[in-house]
Amino acid sequence: MKIEVTAFPRTKQGKGASRRLRATGRVPGVIYGAGKDAESVEFDHKALLRHLKLEAFHSSILDMTVEGRRDRVLLRDFQMHPFKEQVQHVDFQRIDPKKKIHMAVPLHFMNAEISPGVKLGKGVIQHIINELEIQCLPDDLPEYIEVDLKDLELGHSIHVSELRLPKGVEPLSKLKADDPAVVTVQVPRETVVEEAAAPVTEITGQAPEAAAGAAAAGDKKDADKKPAEKK
Repeated sequence: MKIEVTAFPRTKQGKGASRRLRATGRVPGVIYGAGKDAESVEFDHKALLRHLKLEAFHSSILDMTVEGRRDRVLLRDFQMHPFKEQVQHVDFQRIDPKKKIHMAVPLHFMNAEISPGVKLGKGVIQHIINELEIQCLPDDLPEYIEVDLKDLELGHSIHVSELRLPKGVEPLSKLKADDPAVVTVQVPRETVVEEAAAPVTEITGQAPEAAAGAAAAGDKKDADKKPAEKK
């Protein structure tokens, strides 16, 4: 998915200038990296907000235009207003096509409904990791990584080492070493609680309440009996 972003040169700096800029519907930002000086820029707020709502905008290489010049960049950071739907600032990094990049790529979980753990075992899928930290050359960067759950059994998990990654893509060294679980399928907690609950104790085939009532009635009947008088 190709995403194009338009930036405009920004000359005024400082908190006050940024605040005034936001009041006009613009967002202050910066572009840095690839051995070049950092560049202060600004963006149209409505257009930028639309882009930020796209999953691919956060994990894809973007084509950015600044006064006719084109750069390939990655979104590296953005700040939002505490309670308004307003972007406060945004950072982009230029990329070098010959250097590997580190990126968090979203995971798309497929075939959960037909996995044996769900279809036969009545289990519930639990996503432990929703995005994977990877490293690769810019041209090998995937938009997302699929995780196929069609063979996942009840009580089993899929680990990082079991993921099918695109060519040229590998998880970060720490993830390769730790090999954490990405997704698992478990018995619903409610089922476990019900099975662990103690059974009702029965007395002579009666529920506890009925047995207690019968015992009380018997005691009262015995108490009402008078000893036989001697002749």
